[in-house]
Amino acid sequence: MEATWERVAAVPVALAVQDTTEVDLSSHPATSGLGPLRQAGTHGLLVHSTLAVTPEGLPLGLLAQERWARSEPPPEPPRTKAKRARGDRESQKWFTSLAAVVAGREGAPDTLLVSVGDREADIYDLFVVPRPRQVELLVRARWDRWVRTDADAYIHGLWATVAKAPAAATRAVLVARQVGQSARTATVTIRWLPLTLTPPRARVAELPLVPLWAIWVHEEAPPPDTEPLDWLLLTTVAVTTTAEALERVDWYICRWVIEVWHKVLKSGCLVEQRQLASAATIQRGLALYSVIAWRLLWATLLARATPDVPCTALLEAAEWQALYCAIHKTPQPPRTPPTLGQAVHWLGQLGGHMGRKSDGPPGTEVLWRGLQRLVDLTLMYHVFTPAPVRARCG
Repeated sequence: MEATWERVAAVPVALAVQDTTEVDLSSHPATSGLGPLRQAGTHGLLVHSTLAVTPEGLPLGLLAQERWARSEPPPEPPRTKAKRARGDRESQKWFTSLAAVVAGREGAPDTLLVSVGDREADIYDLFVVPRPRQVELLVRARWDRWVRTDADAYIHGLWATVAKAPAAATRAVLVARQVGQSARTATVTIRWLPLTLTPPRARVAELPLVPLWAIWVHEEAPPPDTEPLDWLLLTTVAVTTTAEALERVDWYICRWVIEVWHKVLKSGCLVEQRQLASAATIQRGLALYSVIAWRLLWATLLARATPDVPCTALLEAAEWQALYCAIHKTPQPPRTPPTLGQAVHWLGQLGGHMGRKSDGPPGTEVLWRGLQRLVDLTLMYHVFTPAPVRARCG
């Protein structure tokens, strides 16, 4: 995490994207300390992670992670804001993540840090948590809260209020593949305006009003039998132009990075197949595999975005030299490191990537296998390439 903050300090804006995933360990009945998951009959751990991501979608590393086992089956999702605020103990994870971002901000004082959450994070208390300068929120709305606009003092519903704002722009948004629906491109309309959230009625006396900006991303003409794309985003980052509204939408789209990272953790690192004796051991393993999963995803995306930079952006000197010698079957590496694109291609070869035109670039699973082999190759490279002995003085 300290290394992550160093990378965060090097960029002007970093998105602290957070999400929860279930680690299903139902196939390991002997493992102790697990708890029930959402699906009946399954058990394992819940993992809530906060991943630092650039606005271009490049993951910088982990900022925080919570891991726990439920003591009892999860309750039904709350239907009202009051029940959620009072009864959903797991909602504390959003506050813990924000606290970690605030605490680590000293490592990147000049970077704008934006905590990004999905509909689960739409908790009024989260918006009123004190935040220092350069720490902001971007949350997808879940509840149709009462709001006030600058135009009048009357209270209106959130969705109805934003729907009255003029259409500011249209744009295409890629909709990821879902169960029963292939990936597609949606044409959405963007509306935005400043407004003020009002507290839940039962807590008006104890909570302040929250001024922020709302951005509605709505697909007005979806394909037949397709659920329209509909995001209503609430942010504490000022929106004064349509270009800024579109930028905030791009920031929210970067949430997909943590979902891909979850996939790498499970499909690439196979964390759910690790046969460990207890939940405590699994939690320690998760800490290690989480960093490995980040490195795999980072290497994959970085190589696609900047293939011509030196591979030292990813690999230590001994690693790329061992990789080069193994691939080219030579004991002598070049003086100049190869490009990142070349090194990732060779890592894919080590992991079984065929490199055919129809195969595309190496994915995270073959890179994981390639990095595992590279560990042994680098060890042997150290053995057979000892450091030169320095001459004694005098």
